[in-house]
Amino acid sequence: MPDFEFETRIGGRIAGVDEVGRGPLAGPVTAAAVVLDVARIPPGLDDSKKLSLKKREALWADVIASADVSVAHATVREIEELNILRAAHLAMVRAVRGLRLPPDHVLVDGTMLPRDLNLPATPIVRGDARSLSIAAASIVAKICRDRIMVDLAQQHPGYGWETNMGYPSKSHRLALQNLGVSPHHRRTFKPVHNML
Repeated sequence: MPDFEFETRIGGRIAGVDEVGRGPLAGPVTAAAVVLDVARIPPGLDDSKKLSLKKREALWADVIASADVSVAHATVREIEELNILRAAHLAMVRAVRGLRLPPDHVLVDGTMLPRDLNLPATPIVRGDARSLSIAAASIVAKICRDRIMVDLAQQHPGYGWETNMGYPSKSHRLALQNLGVSPHHRRTFKPVHNML
């Protein structure tokens, strides 16, 4: 389970940052930055991938109510212009800049720091399973991006985005062949690119 050890050791106002949506064939990449209130940390925070939808939704509401939270995105166009890693980093930087107050230090899920962060920061491998702040960010980013994909699914029915969230499931790839490429597909991603 994630804990508050990194945050306590570093001290000050710590933001946890995580992104979701690097693997999908469609939709934006979404990042969240979360500064938890030490006195009001919601119990049960964990890597969003380990939580049921119901638990994620409940924790999302708790985090939004008790923490400084910022969510940001990089568009499909930015993903195509920059590449997915740079676009994910851009979303992370935007999320950190959207916080009410700048953090003293940023904990970033992964092995690399975004180059435009311009703040003291530490990358943490599997951070969403190790740091409560990053776990909170992973939940917020996942809920927000999933909601975007459900909205897009209503505008572009047939791809199954309301359940596959744009990831390359068998049904999504089949729909791509039958329906063609939508404006929300990432044209530089191989399965989409090969169709074009």
